[in-house]
Amino acid sequence: MNIKSVFKGPWLWIILIAGVVIGVLTFSGSADGYREVKTATMVGYFDDAKVKEVTFVDGDQEIRATLKGDKEDKVKATWLGQDQGSQLVTQAQELVNDDKMTSYNVKVPPKNTLLSVLLSFLPFVIFILIFLWLMNSMQGGGGRVMQFAKSKAKLMTKDTPQTTFADVAGCDEAIEELGEIKEFLQEPAKFQAVGAKIPKGVLLYGPPGTGKTLLARAVAGEAGVPFYSISGSDFVEMFVGVGASRVRDLFEQAKDNAPAIVFIDEIDAVGRHRGTGMGGGHDEREQTLNQLLVEMDGFDVRGGVILIAATNRPDVLDPALLRPGRFDRQIAVEAPDLAGRTQILKVHARGKPIAPGVDLEAVARRTPGFSGADLANVLNEAALLTARSSATTIDDASLDEAIDRVISGPQKRTRLMNEHERLVTAYHEGGHALVAAALPQSDPVHKITILPRGRALGYTMVLPDEDKYSQTRAELLDKLAYMLGGRAAEELVFHNPTTGAGNDIEKATSLARAMVTQYGMSERIGAVRFGEDNGQPFLGRDIGHSRNYSEEIAATIDDEISALIAHAHQEAFDILVENREVLDTLVRELMEKETLDKAQVARIFEALTMREIRPAWTGSENRLPSTQPPIVVPARNGSHADAGPEDGIVVGPDSGSDAPPADQPQPGESPTN
Repeated sequence: MNIKSVFKGPWLWIILIAGVVIGVLTFSGSADGYREVKTATMVGYFDDAKVKEVTFVDGDQEIRATLKGDKEDKVKATWLGQDQGSQLVTQAQELVNDDKMTSYNVKVPPKNTLLSVLLSFLPFVIFILIFLWLMNSMQGGGGRVMQFAKSKAKLMTKDTPQTTFADVAGCDEAIEELGEIKEFLQEPAKFQAVGAKIPKGVLLYGPPGTGKTLLARAVAGEAGVPFYSISGSDFVEMFVGVGASRVRDLFEQAKDNAPAIVFIDEIDAVGRHRGTGMGGGHDEREQTLNQLLVEMDGFDVRGGVILIAATNRPDVLDPALLRPGRFDRQIAVEAPDLAGRTQILKVHARGKPIAPGVDLEAVARRTPGFSGADLANVLNEAALLTARSSATTIDDASLDEAIDRVISGPQKRTRLMNEHERLVTAYHEGGHALVAAALPQSDPVHKITILPRGRALGYTMVLPDEDKYSQTRAELLDKLAYMLGGRAAEELVFHNPTTGAGNDIEKATSLARAMVTQYGMSERIGAVRFGEDNGQPFLGRDIGHSRNYSEEIAATIDDEISALIAHAHQEAFDILVENREVLDTLVRELMEKETLDKAQVARIFEALTMREIRPAWTGSENRLPSTQPPIVVPARNGSHADAGPEDGIVVGPDSGSDAPPADQPQPGESPTN
């Protein structure tokens, strides 16, 4: 019982009326206007014959007397024991007989049974109210003592600030799928006429920051039906059985208000694989998951409840949870493409004073790989920088600085490097940029700086001209050489490498290992995948997992990785040797200006000696490349018109799920150290 509901409902009036009745009954028989005196004083009044008239109230053992005088002072006192009362009555009778007192009276008031009963129950009522108040205080502290087995889901009401699909951009396919659910709830007859059934569950999955929770809030604002929101971590507590009880209570509430939508954020907290933990078969999470499976598609199939869930770890979810009939639709919410980034920037630019010359599409081109949250952060950082400089509009300079802050962190203005360290950093970053510019299939260089930012002493930004979803072996080899360009420059110029290339070596080794063990780009290993994905859901599964290849294969893998790294390292070194004068010119400009943009870099690299395109590779001497060119198809909607001969595009390989990420900086991670 919640004390707040007590004081909001009819109980409040009941308590008030009972208090008034008790007060009236308590004070109805009281003698108003009588002054309280001591018993000895009252006896003295009798002895001195100062009493004009008196009333003895039996039961209350009270004396009410009116004293002689002009003011007729009224006093009252309590006699002590039956003997004293009888003595005072006798004395009053004698005074009346002697004409020293006008009259006396003995009054016996009737017993108030109702008052006695109410007063006897009053301590219990007070105790119950105090107990309820204590329980409410414990609930207010987050314990929920009386409701720990109840669902913590929040019901979205009309008073809640609404998010609509107009506030979501960059994921048109997901909006279309969820919009169909909204349409089904509002116009079910249209779908039922053709025998269609509404999906029971929709799973939104994708990287962090891509807008999964935002999409759910938009559904809540558009659907017009009860919307219950809860986090996956809210189900399991320290008590056994609480999780399953909360799942039952959540779906009971939703079914009672059907049609309704239930949204579970971060469902991987409760929906992980069963039987893979270290706690045995009686795991509390498994009981919660079992109850969730039953509620979604169990024996009791009362309809009208749609479950929407979000996660960035779909690989760890239990297969029974993902099957049709539970999650009928699984919608990928990926990082937006160029058009999506432009739309997202326009949404977050609402209400911000953007300068007239700012091109948001150009900003979107400078932010490949950014999620919706990253883009929102870019505009917010730009607004903060604008306010810090006391400007009135957000210009390109603020946006460029904001992008750099999101990618690599704020500039370290207090980090002072000596001239030798600045020179080493300039050659390091110049080596990256020169190798990238000399390789034909590497991405263009957009920016070079030797200003410390985040954990990096400087960085080189290379960005693709368009979004990439797969990469060829030749492109990856170019990327390896670009990664090792900084280390090669240190070796060439100073003959003594530094620790600044540590992150470059780590990334290059990871890429080379993926080429050998995942992408089948090694001639000795072939098109075979070795090892498992790193994203295992439980520590228990990692302990029970054994390597699925022999020691001989492991040695071969190490040899192939070393060969790829050594070849890329040597290639980067040779490029720098061939273009040493261009490298020195670039370093002189960097030492003077500290930051060079795309146009300045392109002017310096006009004298650069370019490398030829790498020869064809099939992975085996027996598989010779075909001399017949691929087919040519017309370009769609004018896109890629210059990508193939005769204004067509060449049909290339599929972009599978194992395709490596495009060569682009990721927010929070500098491209080079």
